[in-house]
Amino acid sequence: MNTQVTFRSDKFPPYDGEQEQINLGLWGKRLAEYFVEKLRGTGIETEEIIPEDWGWYIPIKNERFRLAICCGHQDGDDDEFLCFTEPDKPIVKKWFKKIDATEELGRLVAAMEKILALDPEIRNVEWSDGSK
Repeated sequence: MNTQVTFRSDKFPPYDGEQEQINLGLWGKRLAEYFVEKLRGTGIETEEIIPEDWGWYIPIKNERFRLAICCGHQDGDDDEFLCFTEPDKPIVKKWFKKIDATEELGRLVAAMEKILALDPEIRNVEWSDGSK
């Protein structure tokens, strides 16, 4: 399952001071806010976005296991972004059992694909399974 996407857009510049919240040269809060807003229209509920040292973590409301979108600007040009899901595989190990996350993960990825595909300001969208 493809759970990682790279793309280009000038739509998500950093906020003033944002790089002090995470790491120099990395940002993506506008992108995280964009996904929160757009996911609301698909019926997917999110929780409060969280700054991480690599970018922004968007928790998705889900009772069975941790589900999230991780996103941010990556090294390179200012218009390059990377997003990936947590988990990145459809089988989740929790305690001593395995949970089939295919349905929830598939729904999230499909929503992300549609959001990115419908926005004319987002280009060069490339999906992968993250194994590169």
